[in-house]
Amino acid sequence: MYKVLCLNNISQVGLSRLTDEFEITENIEEADAILVRSADMLSMDIPENVKVIARAGAGYNNIPTAALAERGVPVFNTPGANANGVKELVLCGMLMAARDLLGGVQWCKDNADDPAIAKTAEKAKKAYAGGEILGKTLGVIGLGAIGKLVVRSAEALGMKTVGYDPYLPAEAAAAISENMLFTADLADVYAQCDYITIHVPAMESTIGMIDAEAIGQMKPNCVFLNFSRDTLVDAEAMTAALAQGKIAKYVTDFATPAVMQMENTIVFPHLGASTAESEDNCAIMAVEDIMTYLKTGVRNHCVNMK
Repeated sequence: MYKVLCLNNISQVGLSRLTDEFEITENIEEADAILVRSADMLSMDIPENVKVIARAGAGYNNIPTAALAERGVPVFNTPGANANGVKELVLCGMLMAARDLLGGVQWCKDNADDPAIAKTAEKAKKAYAGGEILGKTLGVIGLGAIGKLVVRSAEALGMKTVGYDPYLPAEAAAAISENMLFTADLADVYAQCDYITIHVPAMESTIGMIDAEAIGQMKPNCVFLNFSRDTLVDAEAMTAALAQGKIAKYVTDFATPAVMQMENTIVFPHLGASTAESEDNCAIMAVEDIMTYLKTGVRNHCVNMK
């Protein structure tokens, strides 16, 4: 009997996939496998009995992947399982940035006791006027599971798209969309786009990549969306750009202390993959991958070993 430890709440839809050869345990000292979402495992003492770890999500910077690889313990993630949930929130963020919806909603709440609110609203709404995304250009940095869905959905809404991904062949980019302008130069994205969204992992080459130099190349009043990792954006540079009006809005899913001090932001509390569907999909993939590995040795979606 294989023992599985859950460090976070894991969807019961996923856990129900465990066969009779597996059972849940709360004792890490007897666990063969660990299922995790956001729990910090970097300083955790992981005993030798643990044979595999699966992250029910795409990111895995909360897991000591290199140290586990040295021990021969594979770490799996669930790429694409939550892509649609994140894509929908990106579209939501873009629409919220185009129209001052939050301001309008707050005005209604503030004036809820006004018996003539319907009439008053006709005058007040001018303060919350915005623009439309139809015909605007969206730049997508990173054309993986999420990025490609964003491209297709944005085009379906009537937007033009510019895509950048240094790891993607031109033929694969064309398969995403024949209408997307695929470029090998990030400067093309910065110079042409009214909206820019980033979908790349946080690693040495990408941390802080949206710095003062990058922002300086962007169109005036560009809206920048970050639903990947907070560390991709240089906080000091973004703070200055928002204060100066260079960037019209910064829409992010990461409520850091620095972000909460910035002007002209729309900030979500890491809601990208927080849908029932995403959590179910991630759990199903993670559970199936650990079962496959423990029974056959096959490593699906392994991020730390070849």
